[in-house]
Amino acid sequence: MAFSSLFRKKTVQDILRQVAQNESDGHNALGKHLTTKDLTAFGIAAIVGAGIFSTIGKASADGGPAVIFLFLFTALACSFAAFAYAEFASMVPVSGSAYTYSYVAFGEIIAWIIGWALIMEYAVGNITVAISWSDYFTGLLQSGRINLPQWIQMDYLTASNGFNDAEALMRGGKSFKNLSAALQAAHTAWTTAPTIGSFHFVTDLPALFIIILITALVYRGMKESRNASNLMVVVKLCVVLLVIAVGVFYVDTANWDPFAPNGVGGVLKGVSAVFFAYIGFDAISTTAEECKNPQRDLPRGMMWAIIICTILYIAIALVLTGMVRYSELNVGDPLAFVFDKLNLKWMSGIIAVSAVVAMASVLLVFQMGQPRIWMSMSRDGLLPKKFSTVHPKFKTPSFATIVTGFVVAVPALFLNLTMVTDLCSIGTLFAFVLVCAGVLVLQNKPEIPRGKFKTPYVNSKYILPVLMIAGLYYAFAFNNKATMTFINNDAQINDATTIVTSLDKAESEKVFNYLKGIEVNNKTAETSDLEHLLGQYQDDEAKYTEVVKGLPINDSLKYESGFSLFKHKIPMWIFLFVLVGLAVWSFRQNLSLIPLLGLICCLYMMAELSVWNWIYFTIWLLIGLLIYFTYSRKNSKLNVVKL
Repeated sequence: MAFSSLFRKKTVQDILRQVAQNESDGHNALGKHLTTKDLTAFGIAAIVGAGIFSTIGKASADGGPAVIFLFLFTALACSFAAFAYAEFASMVPVSGSAYTYSYVAFGEIIAWIIGWALIMEYAVGNITVAISWSDYFTGLLQSGRINLPQWIQMDYLTASNGFNDAEALMRGGKSFKNLSAALQAAHTAWTTAPTIGSFHFVTDLPALFIIILITALVYRGMKESRNASNLMVVVKLCVVLLVIAVGVFYVDTANWDPFAPNGVGGVLKGVSAVFFAYIGFDAISTTAEECKNPQRDLPRGMMWAIIICTILYIAIALVLTGMVRYSELNVGDPLAFVFDKLNLKWMSGIIAVSAVVAMASVLLVFQMGQPRIWMSMSRDGLLPKKFSTVHPKFKTPSFATIVTGFVVAVPALFLNLTMVTDLCSIGTLFAFVLVCAGVLVLQNKPEIPRGKFKTPYVNSKYILPVLMIAGLYYAFAFNNKATMTFINNDAQINDATTIVTSLDKAESEKVFNYLKGIEVNNKTAETSDLEHLLGQYQDDEAKYTEVVKGLPINDSLKYESGFSLFKHKIPMWIFLFVLVGLAVWSFRQNLSLIPLLGLICCLYMMAELSVWNWIYFTIWLLIGLLIYFTYSRKNSKLNVVKL
């Protein structure tokens, strides 16, 4: 097969012709009954879930109250991407979302990659929702005095890593009762779990339970009607507004000082958690066939959903960080946690019940979405026909639904929340990047039929270079130290917890004796907690640097340097090189500014994710390409047509 066959495309005309034929004979035609109000409600229903009930806690713990700026930036990036989605949905009004759009704009190989990447959004995203649901569900049981063993309510990786960190801190003199609640729970789960040889049977059974239950409902054809979806949105919004209304009376403004305790780096650390809170708005694009007027209603629905959720998120973040110190919010159920900490048990109970229902509904929506993406790919010949099998009685993609259940259930038993949130975010951001790029690719092709909605055109020929020059001026004039540290790959000092948890017993004793020999205040002189002894200097950067420099241990334990440091910067260097390429492309082709900014913002957020997420995502794409070249390429319907 020729190389060009990798980029064979579906035409907009063929897709529209098929839709028209379906509508004329009633075969596979969907009812058109959604309005702007319904789409906005659907967007809020999909967005408000694990993000606001769970991952917002970690983002607040990393960035402090300043996390609100990250919400604003993410909302802006999603708005740019929403324009691109809306233009495609207007041009190709079918229920294929980014997969179908890529098939039209780039060709089959890219469509396959995006379809494969969307599994990261729907399936891996559902793992995150299931884990968060489990946290709230077990918390709800505990409030009713039903205590499940720790080893059946925690994933394997969290328990294993938590146990190792707890042991290291206790070797350093910290008592068990002084460990964080999360480390205590992980240590208890690991030590009390049944063992088979050296294997500890730690598994998140509530997460497994909800996945099996939701998959069974989806298999049997359980569908949320428009009215039920709207009702669910009302319930969610009422709870969120109640949290804000009650919480605002318990805000202590002293908790907002410092506003950005960990600087810009701390705020950006929460990129994946905050972006995850917005995932779902793009699901509106899959309803294009069911809109009364997709060209008008889809853009409005997406924008209103993003605006409403951004206002709610900022209010929630300010209330949470005002009620308790930001450092205490790194928990799986932050909303319930803050009210429980302030002895408002009744509010904590309401939130827990609402979160259980709200996240179950999100789980249902996306657990229905994944099989339908596989079904679309199967109909195009890119997956086996079995994936497009429709149950004769329930009228659902039965085989694809069962496979989705397994794909979500098994990893939920051993992956931790942070890992799956990052994987979900990088997959979704990748989809957004390609959709924005697709609009740019098609903008100068007059033969492509256009929908009624078109992204407002602003020529970026000179604007992007000017923005880049302004960015460079800021980097070197106002942020010179951090910029030169990044470019020169200067060694970075590890924090106290990282140093202490990496020490063995002998090294811990050496460090302990060294710190005891340093003049310290009376309160800390008596402590045997190594993490506290070293951590007391962190507020004074110069003093901390001096103390760490003198520690009687290998430099590799004190600093991160060389390639071990540079590898974390690789995603950002990729972004910078691509940015230069985009500037050249923009100058030569007069690209539209809005989708270009959407592409840049989403790619930047990808660059802020850890290099390990890029590696895992690359491995995932390579597995997908292996399947494409061994099966999909030769079985594609476009290949059959060509023959």
